[in-house]
Amino acid sequence: MENPLFLFPHLNISSLKEKTYCKVTKSTNKEETNKEIKTRSKEKRNRLSLLLQKAEFHENVNLEKFENLTKGSSVTPEEAVRWGESFDKLLSQKAGLDAFTRFLKTEFSEENIEFWTACEDYKKNRASHQLLPKAKTIYETFIRKDAPKEVNLDFHTKEVTAQNITHPTLDSFDAAQAKVYRLMEQDSYPRFLRSDMYLDLIKGRQHSGHPALRRRSRSFTFNEFQDVQSDFTIWL
Repeated sequence: MENPLFLFPHLNISSLKEKTYCKVTKSTNKEETNKEIKTRSKEKRNRLSLLLQKAEFHENVNLEKFENLTKGSSVTPEEAVRWGESFDKLLSQKAGLDAFTRFLKTEFSEENIEFWTACEDYKKNRASHQLLPKAKTIYETFIRKDAPKEVNLDFHTKEVTAQNITHPTLDSFDAAQAKVYRLMEQDSYPRFLRSDMYLDLIKGRQHSGHPALRRRSRSFTFNEFQDVQSDFTIWL
């Protein structure tokens, strides 16, 4: 076979190689980009699915259960009034803690008080060999990304807590617990004091109506849902 350069003296072999390489590279990059988009979309769908499942679970809860919880209360108006003096006084009494927990359930944010309570229980440990398994359970339940009851913590606090539990001590969750405490004190507690549930207690009557379920809004949910919609064609 004769040399192509001899037959076609104006043919630039180097240029042909570059064009072929560029086509292959662009094709590879496109495939990698599509894979990345599909992966991100899958992660978003999974997170959205978890949020929707949790909301659906709460919406299907029998409302009579909430009614029975308040009817069985034996809190006096004087005790209820003291809960309004400070958030600490509310949580220091079992009846107050129970009432606040019921209120958070109507807002779909009970993971905050459950995490705070788990931390209080964790600090009562006296056997050092129990710290690591309990610390891991709390971390996996409330703190890690996409945990079943993930609480709202900043990245730095999560990282510090993750490092703390590698060699856990009784104060390993103090920073995270303090963040969640302040969040409840500044956000949920004032709404609790304005709720019908609490106002009925300080007036000396049991809350007889169905609690108004208040859908919780999480800042990232709507934005992520928009992103998922924009990638909808990839799911097909």
